[in-house]
Amino acid sequence: MSMSNKRKRIDVLLQTITYSAAIIAVLILSMIVFFIFKNGSSLLSIDLITSDYHAQFYNGGIDEVNDFSHTEKPEYLTEDDYYSSKWGLALRDERDKQGDLMIEVAFIADDSPLKQMVDKNNPDNNNFSLEEGQVVTTIKFYDKNSALTIYGAQHMIQELDEVNTFREIVFSSQGGGIRGSLISTLYVIGMTLVVALPVGIFTAIYLNEFAKKNRVTNILRSMVEMLTGVPSIIFGLMGLAVFVPLTVNYTKATSGNLISGSLTLAVILLPVIIRATEESLKVVPDELRSASLALGANRTQTTFKVVLSSALPGILTGTLLSIGRIIGESAALIFAIGTAVKDDISIFGKSTTLSVQIWSLMTDEPANIELASTIALLILITVLILNLLVKLISSRYMKKFA
Repeated sequence: MSMSNKRKRIDVLLQTITYSAAIIAVLILSMIVFFIFKNGSSLLSIDLITSDYHAQFYNGGIDEVNDFSHTEKPEYLTEDDYYSSKWGLALRDERDKQGDLMIEVAFIADDSPLKQMVDKNNPDNNNFSLEEGQVVTTIKFYDKNSALTIYGAQHMIQELDEVNTFREIVFSSQGGGIRGSLISTLYVIGMTLVVALPVGIFTAIYLNEFAKKNRVTNILRSMVEMLTGVPSIIFGLMGLAVFVPLTVNYTKATSGNLISGSLTLAVILLPVIIRATEESLKVVPDELRSASLALGANRTQTTFKVVLSSALPGILTGTLLSIGRIIGESAALIFAIGTAVKDDISIFGKSTTLSVQIWSLMTDEPANIELASTIALLILITVLILNLLVKLISSRYMKKFA
C-alpha cells in the first residue's frame, strides 16, 4: 500500500514538473511575441517596406512671389493639420521611425508656389517641388530667425504666412525604411540556395544511395553532424578569412559583400540540407528501388527518376527550413558582409540583411527598439508562413503515400 502511495506521489510530482515546464515555456515565448508585437506593430506598413533607410535631403529656394495659392483647406484635413491658404501648404507634427519629432507635409495645393522652386543643389533641375509625405526640417528667412522642427508645425506655418519669400527650405524623404535590407536578404537567399542545394542534395544522394557503409562514410556522416553544432560566428570568421579575400581577388568587390556572405551561409546550411535530404531518401520504400531495377533501370536511373522524385517533398521541406535559417542568421554575416545599412544594393558591395539590421539598430545610441521590433515581427511572420508551408507539404505527402 505504501509503495502504491509512493508511486502516486512520484507520478504527481513528475506531472507537475512537466506541466509547469510547459507553462513556463509558453509564457516566455508569449512574452517575447507580445513584446515584439507591442513595440513593432505601430511601424508596420507598406511604406516601411518600400522606402529607403537613409533620408534624401533637398534644398529649395524661391524668388519673391506675387501670385499665391487660391486653394482652400481641404475638408479631409484635421485640426492637427496646420494650413496656409497663402502658400497652399498643410503641415502636421509626427514622429519618425526613431520616435523623434518631425514635420510632415500633409497637403500641398496644385497652385502652390512651392510647386515651382529652384533646386539649390542642381540648378538645371526644372521639376523640383515639395511633395506630400516629405519632411520639412528648416525654413530659412532673410530678416528673421529660421523656423525649425523643434518649434512645431503650427509655428512654421505662422512664420511662413508672414513672408512673401524665403531664403531656403530644407526638406527630405522620411527614411527609416527597410527596402535595402529586404532586397539584400532576397539576394542572399537566392545565391545561398544556388550554391548549397546542389552540393547538399548530391552529397546526400551519394551517402545514402551510392556510398558503401564503411569507416570513411561513417566519418563523413560524423563530420556533417559535427558541423551542425558549430556556432555560426565561427563560420563568420571563416567567411572573413576565406570568402572575403576570394571575392575581392576574383570580382570587383573591395571588402565584405553579398557573395561572400552567401558562400558563408551556404557552408552553414550544407549539414542541414544533407541531413534533411538523406532522411527523405531513407523513408522511400526499398520496394520502389527493387521494382525499378527489376524493370530494367540501372542504379543511377532508379536513384534520380524514382527515389529522388519520391523524396522531393521532404527535400522541399528542408529547403523551406533552410530559408528560415538564412533569414534569421546574423552573427556570421556581421563578419562576412558587414553592418552598413545600404539603400543602393550590389552583390559586390556591403549591405545588411534584415536580421543584421536588427543588430545594427540595437547597437545605436539610443537603441531603436521600435524599428528593430518591427523587423523582428516581419521575420516572425515569414518564419510562420514557412512553417505552415512545411506542414502543408508534409500533410499532402502523407496523404499521397497513405
